[in-house]
Amino acid sequence: MSAYAIEGVGLTRRFGGFAALDGVDIAVKQGEIRGLIGPNGAGKSTLIDVLSGRAPNRGGKVLLNGEDISDLTPQERRRRGMARSFQRTNIFPELTVEQQLRVASWAVAGADIDEVMDELHLTAMADVVAAEISYGDQRHLDLALALVGRPTVLLLDEPAAGLTMEESLSLARILRDLANRWHVTVLLVEHDMQVVFSICDRVTVLHLGRSLSEGTCDEIRADPTVVAAYLGTEA
Repeated sequence: MSAYAIEGVGLTRRFGGFAALDGVDIAVKQGEIRGLIGPNGAGKSTLIDVLSGRAPNRGGKVLLNGEDISDLTPQERRRRGMARSFQRTNIFPELTVEQQLRVASWAVAGADIDEVMDELHLTAMADVVAAEISYGDQRHLDLALALVGRPTVLLLDEPAAGLTMEESLSLARILRDLANRWHVTVLLVEHDMQVVFSICDRVTVLHLGRSLSEGTCDEIRADPTVVAAYLGTEA
């Protein structure tokens, strides 16, 4: 098996004359939590879309656990162990928490709904419709939907968006714990640097559709090009 759970090689995505991704390379090791940061418009969400198959890649390839999956649909990638979340919660407000997880389980094998609800602290609200639970719990539900079937790779697009600092750090601790115990590889797009630097093993910085820098959290905080382009003097 490849040492890398998810790889993107020469990933390119253009909108007219604008290169949202311009030959980006990224390789995330098995069990790693990788942060993906950068200014608005840097290409972070586009990279997640290309890796998950929701946007076409106009060059390069995507590998999952060493297998070239560049031509697979998002549904086929999900069945092979890749899951993702979105900037906005991807839930059905009229369904209960448990109903939504059961719907999600149809697409994967070996789904343990009770275990996922327990891990995300949702068991007590299993019979409550999503519209009636708090926004923080809706974020937990969104993550639970991605975790159904125990994917090997989890692509998260701003999972802490709209949460308080306390809620964000709580979610970060859950992610770190699950990555350790379930051996899930995580690629995390996040603007909250406290969340990124508290749980990520390494960080990739995108800028203008290209990879600007990659390293440990300490290396990224000390990189003058990253500070100038994104983090600012308070980093």
